[in-house]
Amino acid sequence: MSIHFATPLAALIALAVLVPLTGWLRVSRRATRVRAGLGLPELSRGRRLAPVAAVIALAGLLGVAAAQPAYQKGAALRVRSDSQVFIVIDSSRSMLARAKLGSPSRIDRAKATAARLERSLRDVPVGIATITNRVLPHLFPTTDSVVFQATLADAVGVDRPPPGTSAFSTSRSRTASTLDSLTQLASRRFYTPGTRHRVAIVLTDGESRPISASSVARSLQDAHIHTMYVQFWGSKDQVFTKGKPETHYRPNPKAQAILERLGEITGGNVYREGDTGAVTQDVHRVLGTGPTTVSTRERAQPVALAPYLAGIAFVPLALLLWRRSR
Repeated sequence: MSIHFATPLAALIALAVLVPLTGWLRVSRRATRVRAGLGLPELSRGRRLAPVAAVIALAGLLGVAAAQPAYQKGAALRVRSDSQVFIVIDSSRSMLARAKLGSPSRIDRAKATAARLERSLRDVPVGIATITNRVLPHLFPTTDSVVFQATLADAVGVDRPPPGTSAFSTSRSRTASTLDSLTQLASRRFYTPGTRHRVAIVLTDGESRPISASSVARSLQDAHIHTMYVQFWGSKDQVFTKGKPETHYRPNPKAQAILERLGEITGGNVYREGDTGAVTQDVHRVLGTGPTTVSTRERAQPVALAPYLAGIAFVPLALLLWRRSR
């Protein structure tokens, strides 16, 4: 459990209470002299101090609220110590395609699916990578949901970064991405050494350059990486630029066949978008059971306390207004 302040220096606004308090002291002393001169009884200690306490409470609550405190509670979570999952998101330009102007693009829908998958796999460390003509890691497998969601929202996007120069792409090629690059999951250290169960969930439209499915399968199987594929694609999808469809883009009618062939060779199932539940069940089926450890990095979304403090500040304010009206 922790409380942090987004703008701690803003709490100095509470010092503004010194101005009315100084004025109140002067008025109080003058009123005391006037009462003594007229022979009136002194006010009780409670009646004299109540306005002061209300003003201090009001200023203090508003000062703390201005500092924007947030409450975050850590929660112990048992996670698999022998398993890791990478969600690999296609970030090639064809993922900008959408059914119509204004509707969510393929990349937007893929990111939403990735977020749902991570939330449904809370007992498994999950990482993020993107694929074009290469696979790049953005976040290595973690149980920190806050970090995962932030990385997904801020770091993943089309051509971020753009495809690199390789044997799989040329400047003249309209299709820069290739699923052949999935072999890099095996040849590079994406997974922690010693991880027994390794899963890669590939979110893609399947519009890839020709691939050697057998070579990809051999590399993944040698590295004990089980793959699953979720396709985001529509036969009438278009890429829009400045509100107009690009004439040179056409959905690849072979995309589904490419994924099905790759899934068949690699032993991974192919899903349509929206089958998040089925993908989650498939992941848990592949991982089976195994040893777990207690993760202390699991965190809930922070809860902003400023609105509540500002609301409570109305209590001393109401007291001041009530006393003034008497």
